[in-house]
Amino acid sequence: MDGAGKTGLRYPWSEPPEEGAAIEVADGVLWMRLPLPMKLDHVNVYALDDGDGWTVIDTGFNSRRTRAIWTALMAGPLAGKPVARVVVTHHHPDHMGLAGWFQRDHGAELVTTRTAWLFARMLTLDEQGEWPAETLAYYRSAGMDREVYDKRAAQRPFNFSDVVAPMPLGFTRVKQGDVIAMGGRDWDVHMGSGHAPEHATFWSRDDNLVLSGDQILSTISPNIGVYATEPQADPLAEWLESCERLSHLAREDQLALGGHKLPFTGLPHRMGQLIENHHGALRRLLDHLDRPKTAAECFAPLFKRRIGEGEYGLALVESVAHLNHLFHQGLVTRERRTEDGAWLFQRKVG
Repeated sequence: MDGAGKTGLRYPWSEPPEEGAAIEVADGVLWMRLPLPMKLDHVNVYALDDGDGWTVIDTGFNSRRTRAIWTALMAGPLAGKPVARVVVTHHHPDHMGLAGWFQRDHGAELVTTRTAWLFARMLTLDEQGEWPAETLAYYRSAGMDREVYDKRAAQRPFNFSDVVAPMPLGFTRVKQGDVIAMGGRDWDVHMGSGHAPEHATFWSRDDNLVLSGDQILSTISPNIGVYATEPQADPLAEWLESCERLSHLAREDQLALGGHKLPFTGLPHRMGQLIENHHGALRRLLDHLDRPKTAAECFAPLFKRRIGEGEYGLALVESVAHLNHLFHQGLVTRERRTEDGAWLFQRKVG
């Protein structure tokens, strides 16, 4: 086991499972990892032994490679028992991608939040051959770099259905305050928000396990973004409220099983880090807004590193989220720039 080091966190496993393999992290609980074709190149999934079948937590993208890995997992580490139930923590495609495949091809029950199901179902049906005018206007309002904008506008837009299997009608809802039985344990259901609306987390009543999805991760902060669907949203307020509320459930001995990176203990410390990371970013951002700036001009104080092309989109929506939060708090003003419609934010004086 790695030592606590400077972070106050402990990592019982220093390496993830190999592709097609599983690590038993607790009695009847398997940790597996699936590839993603992006900078964050993996998603963690889990299988909980229900006796005559498995409950799977999250699914990975819908791709030929991922389906082949799941087929090998079901024949190997899952011991030939069926996946009877799929529990999806939130609607993002790396988590919901194969839910419909498990339902349609394997007869599994889908369990998720109402918001996650509605978002995923809506987005899989909303195929766009060209960029919606609202999305392009949103990019301009955020001050997207012209070269990046022109390149994006010339390409086919990403569609949710590119990596998410068609979703048949029907799911089982899980909501705040529920108790769900999985893997021989009873789990309290607590909702987070900010990274994704109505994001389900599961806290075992019988031992020290927490299935945290992307709401709580060990070494990265989940992306908090604003999109063209709700350009005036304040997801950071929802994120901070969720972190404060969930932090009261955290214990030092709990093993957090997240959607990315390594499982860890030291949850109270990590919750404090996540909260302070964003408060610190907001303080730096306010100092940066001594003169009017667009969201695209605020990467440096927020991320404290160079943002490459592969990270630009996520950085932009997170920058908007932080600026919207300051605006809703009444700490900054904003004005439209006439030549391109970009919002210019500036710290209030006095």
